Amino acid sequence: MTLKSRVAVVTGGGKGIGRAVSVQLARDGAAVAVWDLDGPSAEQTVALIGKEGARAIACVGDAASKAGIEASLARTRRELGPVTILINNAGMTGFVPFERIGEEALDRMLAVNLKGPFLCTQAIIPDMLAAGWGRIVNISSSSAQSGAPAMSHYVASKGGVIGLTKALAVEYAARGITVNNVPPGFVDTPMLRNAPVDVDATAAASPMKRAGKPEDIAAACSYLVSEAAGYVTGQTISVNGGRYLL
Repeated sequence: MTLKSRVAVVTGGGKGIGRAVSVQLARDGAAVAVWDLDGPSAEQTVALIGKEGARAIACVGDAASKAGIEASLARTRRELGPVTILINNAGMTGFVPFERIGEEALDRMLAVNLKGPFLCTQAIIPDMLAAGWGRIVNISSSSAQSGAPAMSHYVASKGGVIGLTKALAVEYAARGITVNNVPPGFVDTPMLRNAPVDVDATAAASPMKRAGKPEDIAAACSYLVSEAAGYVTGQTISVNGGRYLL
């Protein structure tokens, strides 16, 4: 599935799922802008892409900040060109009982996980409209499908991402832009390893008897941004190894 001549932005591309997606899109032929708060991690992703012989740049900034988005986008356009692929992957998580979640924690969770994808999409979509072609993939969460204890602020934010996906898909379907979301289910990433859960035991109890890999999510994104998925929009493509059959 070639993405030759396409420019992609991957937010939170410095590690985990974002890194795997960035590398996969580069292999598919896209020039990739790796956006991340963590500069060294973003540069490491760019170095991996360089080994594949593809073009990439690292942009350091907050994907939940309008000023940060504008600065990263200006550099991306200047060095790589107009953006027609956006992977809204940057996010945060948290494990706190509902009654102990403070307003500040709620606001930050919504800012990063929901406001960020909203603002990134709003900033980049003019490039897609000008090209008459665009692909947006939002990384949501299987917890928004199933619910999860002590994660109500996280689940609410990711549920909003699924709703945003559907709204934008309908609004832009006739203008050559598709919008879909992938809710990862129990993917072995640094974020998961820092969570209060026994990763290996939980994976062993799942239908496939293993945790997901970042590359599993990258493969789904690769399809959704390709020409082959031109008639797929507004969809939730669950990549969870059968853990939630939704």
